Amino acid sequence: MDNSYWLETTKRPQFEKLNKDIEVDVCIIGAGITGISTAYMLLNKGLKICLIDKGEVCSGVTENTTAKITSQHGLIYDYLIKTFGKEYAQKYFESNEEAIKGIKEIIKKENIECDFERVENYIYTCKDEYIQKIKDEVDAVRNIGGNAEFVEKSNLPFEIKAGIKLTNQAKFHPLKYLYGLVEVIKRNNIDIFTNSRVVEIKKKSEGYNVNTEDEKTIAAKYVVMSTHYPIKNFPGMHFLKMYQDRSYAIAIKPNKKLSKEIYISAESPVASFRPINDEFLIIGGAEHKTGENSVDLDISYKQLETYAKEIYPKAEIEYRWATQDCVSIDKVPYIGDFSNLMPNIYVATGYKKWGMTTSYVAAKIISDKILKKENEYEEIYKATRFAPIGNYKEFGNMLKQTVYSLAINKLKIPDTAFDEIEKNSGGVVEYKGKKIGAYKDENGKLFIIEPYCAHLGCELSWNNLEKTWDCPCHGSRYTYEGKVITEPTVKDLKKL
Repeated sequence: MDNSYWLETTKRPQFEKLNKDIEVDVCIIGAGITGISTAYMLLNKGLKICLIDKGEVCSGVTENTTAKITSQHGLIYDYLIKTFGKEYAQKYFESNEEAIKGIKEIIKKENIECDFERVENYIYTCKDEYIQKIKDEVDAVRNIGGNAEFVEKSNLPFEIKAGIKLTNQAKFHPLKYLYGLVEVIKRNNIDIFTNSRVVEIKKKSEGYNVNTEDEKTIAAKYVVMSTHYPIKNFPGMHFLKMYQDRSYAIAIKPNKKLSKEIYISAESPVASFRPINDEFLIIGGAEHKTGENSVDLDISYKQLETYAKEIYPKAEIEYRWATQDCVSIDKVPYIGDFSNLMPNIYVATGYKKWGMTTSYVAAKIISDKILKKENEYEEIYKATRFAPIGNYKEFGNMLKQTVYSLAINKLKIPDTAFDEIEKNSGGVVEYKGKKIGAYKDENGKLFIIEPYCAHLGCELSWNNLEKTWDCPCHGSRYTYEGKVITEPTVKDLKKL
């Protein structure tokens, strides 16, 4: 079943499209965990607020999470101390610890049944060369006040070489939590509009006009882009500061007793383990950059399923799904002012797969800024930063990929001719001396598009696993018909 466990075990609340021009104080674009959390934190503050989404509520990355609520975002703290200093790393840690505590308090206050549970989080390795990295991370977390422990054993069904254990982390059912928040928001008269794609944000004399593809306008003093990837390119230029990454997950019935703790490997390829109650286990991994056509996407799920069967021979595969994450080049999310040139527009992006805690941090920073309150963590997540770039290698790779897709690849002659396209497959092909994007369904019907991203013009890659067109530059994705799936693009592809 190609849906997440979370989606299949809840009923999504429904809302209407925006069908008229309106005026609000705060327009929040994107009704995922960040947008909903931000709206919640602005309740009862005397502001008129609306949430708007191109799809349904929580229908993007939020519904495809592994739902780990943790401060340990990979081997991050040793890196942060060496790159930005101890105080910076300490604030990053404290902001995420506060997020775990804050989520728990919201659940208690609003009486939301969402299977919230405190658990231990582990980062483990099965390779000798990562043992010292684990030890360095343990020392780093202890150095900033965290309760980290070095371990050499775990409850995983295989031996590990080393691991870092962090106590008092958490997990929950994300959609039960968010649908609970949505009910609270509705009771407080916040308007939620779905299936209403925003295509433009325009400055006006006081505030902004947020325009939809159906030519409806929201006039707002404050605008929050909680759209996973910012839908506005300039002057923020976040497309120069991060890339998008796809990964996959399966939920299995291991048919054996499961422990409660959560795990992720230090080394690549990443393997993530997250139990759900006593019945299911989520195994995640097989990550790659979005649009990377050197990856055989057809084997992404097979890799996870084969791995699951190796360690749980009696496992039954019940659910499978894919997700996409924005990764900043310095490994720190961008939260706060979109640009110094456009006051009162805010952005939250670059979560690097750790959206459960980061979304709370973002909602708190942005709501505090709107309410003119000081936030002690605002400076470390500053969205307008560009230097120092902590990862020169990744920055170079991003530029190289962009140049390749924008210029070099456009000159290459496709390997496949138009008449060689098989049923239920597609690709960039040559037709009468011109490149086109073509997909042929199982009945032989053809869907033809111009194979260049509507965001900045990069040549698209065909994703035969999910039957989508993916951009290797900035991660925009489209259906085989050319309809937008994922930001930063806001325009459909041109049909031919």
